[in-house]
Amino acid sequence: MSTTASTAPEAGASDRAGASRRSGTFYRGDPGMWSWVAHRVTGVLTFFFLFVHVLDTALVRVSPNAYDEVIETYKTPFVNLLEVGLVGAVLYHALNGIRVILVDFWEKGPKYQRPMLWTTLGIWVLVMIPGTYFMLARTVSEMFGGGH
Repeated sequence: MSTTASTAPEAGASDRAGASRRSGTFYRGDPGMWSWVAHRVTGVLTFFFLFVHVLDTALVRVSPNAYDEVIETYKTPFVNLLEVGLVGAVLYHALNGIRVILVDFWEKGPKYQRPMLWTTLGIWVLVMIPGTYFMLARTVSEMFGGGH
């Protein structure tokens, strides 16, 4: 065995260690990495929303009055903003999920994953702009005049 050659695992570990020391992490801020992170975060947020939704809906069987009080708290401007965030999270998660399926099961998916990411983000923005407007219109109207 040569004293100047290293094994593949040693070379890979060495390259990774050098990259880690230079940038502080293995990740370098690639859009693919951020889409992966956003997909995980939006999935967890959607799960927690569904968990809370099941609990507050189950409350109607325990105490209809308590259920009514909880539902009243959902009519606040703050919760309206949270609803916009929820729609944004679910929409991103769904669109990115379709992209992930295409990357995994379409033979040309890996080749087009970056353009599909930008297409996904473009569709997300195109849907969220009017969606946000219509979801917040009533709250903004009530807060700044002209309420119902």
